[in-house]
Amino acid sequence: MKPDSRIETLLAIMAKLRDPNGGCPWDLEQDFASIAPYTIEEAYEVADAIQRGDIAGLKDELGDLLLQVVYHSQMAREAGAFAFDDVVRAISDKMVRRHPHVFGDAQVASAAAQTRSWEVQKQAERAEAGKASALDGVALALPALKRAEKLQARAARVGFDWPAFAPTVDKVREELGELSEAVAADEPQARLQEEVGDLLFALVNVARKLEIDPEAALRDANAKFERRFHAIEAALAERGKTPDQSSLEEMDALWDSAKEAERRR
Repeated sequence: MKPDSRIETLLAIMAKLRDPNGGCPWDLEQDFASIAPYTIEEAYEVADAIQRGDIAGLKDELGDLLLQVVYHSQMAREAGAFAFDDVVRAISDKMVRRHPHVFGDAQVASAAAQTRSWEVQKQAERAEAGKASALDGVALALPALKRAEKLQARAARVGFDWPAFAPTVDKVREELGELSEAVAADEPQARLQEEVGDLLFALVNVARKLEIDPEAALRDANAKFERRFHAIEAALAERGKTPDQSSLEEMDALWDSAKEAERRR
């Protein structure tokens, strides 16, 4: 790597920002915990740019995400733990290790076979690290839907899974029934939260069986809701009204109109 390479420039900028002599006061106050939320936010902004098909924006968001890696690496270097080069070396070694069909003599017949091989390798690495449970290593900071999916997938790999799709739907009906019973019995809020959680977990299982990403599915549903609600607001504005000046029946009718308009496209 050349001393004047772009990544070296970025590393030098980060080191300067964290320099006690003349650095940025805000940057100097940060630690791993305080920066972690920004790291998660930048990852979401990368995903958002991809979702919107904004390639120019994606370039900027990837830069912001890279800065997060550099930021954490700089703080680790200051603590004498590791540096950016160690991060690069570790991920490079991992990619080679997990792709023996590319960098070694192993043979992989398909992408599905590679996915299975990848998971076997990850499980072996977890075992070497002393992580005995099949569920070890599923990050707590993941979005709840994604974490539920990963927990279920891990359990499924060791045989704890329904063999077919139908039982997952039956489980959703069961959980919905339990929630309805809890509501009817005027159960405490904590119990209702538990039952809602069980229902959401069961719905994630349905999505997993259909090979649908529940996070992406809910993201699309959010976008659809926004789109149709904006159509309601626009239609009401033409009538000189706002949603809070309208009845639920009127807004429901406009929702159905927006839904039908989408179907005709």
